[in-house]
Amino acid sequence: MIEYMSYKAATQYLGLKTQNTLRKYIAAGLPVIDVNGSKRISKTAIDKFMAEHQSSTIKGDK
Repeated sequence: MIEYMSYKAATQYLGLKTQNTLRKYIAAGLPVIDVNGSKRISKTAIDKFMAEHQSSTIKGDK
């Protein structure tokens, strides 16, 4: 897998059905690289973002 992905590739990497959820992740702080309007997301940034938002419990578990 390449390091810098398009929104489409990042959506697939994350296993999301649509880019709407990806945009929510971006709004929550997932960094985006923008070079002259060409937007890319780093695989490393995705992995770090997901690890930082990992919960130790699943809602409803005790």
